[in-house]
Amino acid sequence: MGIERSLADRKGRDFCELPRETITSSKSRKNRRRQKKVMPPVQKLFKTCKDVFASGGTGFVPPDQDIDNLRSVLDGIKPEDVGLKPDMPYFRTSSSQRKPKITYLHIYECEKFSMGIFCLPPSGVIPLHNHPGMTVFSKLLFGTMHIKSYDWVVDLPPESPTIIKPSESQDPEMRLAKIKVDADFTAPCNPSILYPEDGGNMHCFTAVTACAVLDVLGPPYSDVEGRHCTYYHNYPFSNFSDGLAIPEEEKNGYEWLQEREQLEDLEVDGKMYNGPKIVER
Repeated sequence: MGIERSLADRKGRDFCELPRETITSSKSRKNRRRQKKVMPPVQKLFKTCKDVFASGGTGFVPPDQDIDNLRSVLDGIKPEDVGLKPDMPYFRTSSSQRKPKITYLHIYECEKFSMGIFCLPPSGVIPLHNHPGMTVFSKLLFGTMHIKSYDWVVDLPPESPTIIKPSESQDPEMRLAKIKVDADFTAPCNPSILYPEDGGNMHCFTAVTACAVLDVLGPPYSDVEGRHCTYYHNYPFSNFSDGLAIPEEEKNGYEWLQEREQLEDLEVDGKMYNGPKIVER
């Protein structure tokens, strides 16, 4: 007992004998540590996007290291990081609605990139559409979603027709596309990435359960700059397969896409994003 008291007394004297500037410096360091805050995940995502797409534009694909960095940050985002819960009204269906209504929560947009969240109730559908000249990162925050995506076919022999104009009709032409993904995804799962020319640039989302998907678009849609969102109908490959040299066992991996104008099956309601705010600096 006496040894412990003696040791404590000696330590007390040693501390008192320290130079005042040493004590002050130690307190300052502790205060700085207390003041240092952890960056909110959505703020970190904003900062990463700002860096990754700083020199972006139509057709821009970030370097591999930047893609990996942004994918990693996006992968760490959870529903609570953006103020979402599965029991929110966005994720409920109403008997009065012919089609489930989709809600879009706008987080941020500039000429280089945009960030937003699509909230889908069960059976909600975002129809097949494209992302011209864009690199898109998507993170399923919760729920189960069916994703079907396509890329245009560009590697068939020149004599193989990949574009068909309907005869005696004013309908838009049909173009051959290869199915990239056709599967259910359940959160937590890896973020998906599509590129201007591949990776499933055209896709359709169908909510198997209530779900939310966080999208980062670089750059965002812009009619002025030629990045118009186009929607499509899809048709079986067998409808127009004459003259195409595709092995029988691979034919189910192709479909014909045709631009559409009427979107009677889509209702998107824009709502205010109420999660942690983005601080631009």
